[in-house]
Amino acid sequence: MSEPAHRPTTRAALSSGSDRVFQVLILALASVIVLVFVLSVYQLGREAWPALHTFGWHFFTGRTWNPVEGKFGAASMIAGTLVTSLAALVISVPLAVASALFVAEYAPKWLANPVGYLIELLAAVPSVVYGLWALFVIAPVLGRWQTAYFLDPANVPTLTRCNQLWAEGQTSLQCFFVPSGAGGRGLALAVIILTVMILPYTASVARDVIRLVPADQREAMYALGATKWEVISRAILPYARAGILGGVILALGRALGETLAVAMVIGDSQEILKSLWGNASTVASVIANQFGDAQETLHRSSVVALGLSLFALSVIVNFAARLIIARLTPKGLQ
Repeated sequence: MSEPAHRPTTRAALSSGSDRVFQVLILALASVIVLVFVLSVYQLGREAWPALHTFGWHFFTGRTWNPVEGKFGAASMIAGTLVTSLAALVISVPLAVASALFVAEYAPKWLANPVGYLIELLAAVPSVVYGLWALFVIAPVLGRWQTAYFLDPANVPTLTRCNQLWAEGQTSLQCFFVPSGAGGRGLALAVIILTVMILPYTASVARDVIRLVPADQREAMYALGATKWEVISRAILPYARAGILGGVILALGRALGETLAVAMVIGDSQEILKSLWGNASTVASVIANQFGDAQETLHRSSVVALGLSLFALSVIVNFAARLIIARLTPKGLQ
């Protein structure tokens, strides 16, 4: 009786087995990311629960942050985070897009590559170096300007009126731009340093997506007699707007979470914002300055609750950005 012949393993069978292994591996790796996210939310929520249970929604709306009295309200830190991040974004985005257009559309190759490299190099500079640079270079300049403002007799009525409003816990749009102290450190310095720090993120992404715009679009506009600016404004920027917005959101995420440089220059004041030039604080700077010294359970829980709020804010910003990018992306690229 003859033995049955062994059927050779086919390429399809090998491919099917390899696909199943690869599928399981990819699923496991993706599950790790989801697991880390869930565990992060759980751990932050568990540690923050005593503060959230004690203060409720008043934790996010209260203006008093006093560890000695056991009163914790994060409104001033949340406001400081939003003001510094959005102000830095408003200043940096036009500069970043302009630099990206220069590198991608105007500069010759011998100049474009070094300029692009220098812009990307800004992202590699450590935060502490930015903080030291701000303290030793920019802060003295701002300090001299503020001192000159205080010594000018013409500004005495404005300072008197604003000091009265600040003493009553009030403010106004005019007083927000009036110096509330000398020395250079404060909210404005934090905005300046954040602007420099987040600029390379938007600039690098914008440059890459501008270079990816199909040449057919440029040539079609030129064939219709369009100028260089018309090609940029009507063919390049509309096509690249989704990618540019992605770079903007990436920069916003960096600005929201920046810790060391901002903590070094913002002045660490938990009072509600009075002036663009006064001391303030952000969620990240308070966590950096107080987490190590928070010995009381409620104090430590409140600091962790700040971290949870920053985590939630980052998730909301990224989710909203995904929706906006999906709407702005050309249909052929979705």
